[in-house]
Amino acid sequence: IHDDLPSMDNDDLRRGKPTCHREFDEATAILAGDALLTMAFQILSSVDERRSRQLLKIIFSISTAAGYQGMIEGQMRDISSEGIKLSLDELESLHRLKTGCLIEASVISGALLTGADDNQINRLRVYAKNIGLAFQISDDLLDIKGDPKIMGKKTGSDQNRNKNTYPSLLGIEQSRNLSEKLIANALQALDLFDKRSDPLRHIAEYIINREK
Repeated sequence: IHDDLPSMDNDDLRRGKPTCHREFDEATAILAGDALLTMAFQILSSVDERRSRQLLKIIFSISTAAGYQGMIEGQMRDISSEGIKLSLDELESLHRLKTGCLIEASVISGALLTGADDNQINRLRVYAKNIGLAFQISDDLLDIKGDPKIMGKKTGSDQNRNKNTYPSLLGIEQSRNLSEKLIANALQALDLFDKRSDPLRHIAEYIINREK
């Protein structure tokens, strides 16, 4: 919701429907986004006390990923770098903060709830870091070549806002190759796990093939 606001990406559509600030108004959109973010921590802190230690770790992980050391910093870098050409390393750092941190927190939260050991968690971090970056590259490519009818939103917004993207730095073909390499790295990190981790493998395959 916040990402679509006029002060951010100023998008009119999200998944084929009017964005929150278009359907209602900007004040409602800001408050709705705030309410949902706060509700996440309300839910996490209201469950079985026997899991309180695990949940505290998860709350810390998610709040860090969503806060000023994660998504918010990444979004600020994204806004402030419009019209300024970044290096590949700078762009990677931006996107690891903007989207990668939250994807990593999601994966690690599941591991913490199941009592995964340090080696398993480290492998899952590698998996998450790679799919997080691959997801962003895929997003950049879809903004150029995606079908608006399938995506449910307009394309070309990155170029219109003069944003730094992987295709703008590497070109379309090299961006695709990098995305495929990242997905291969992610799948390799899951070699430690049995078939119960197949949903994570399917997510990785979806990212490389997604159309929206």
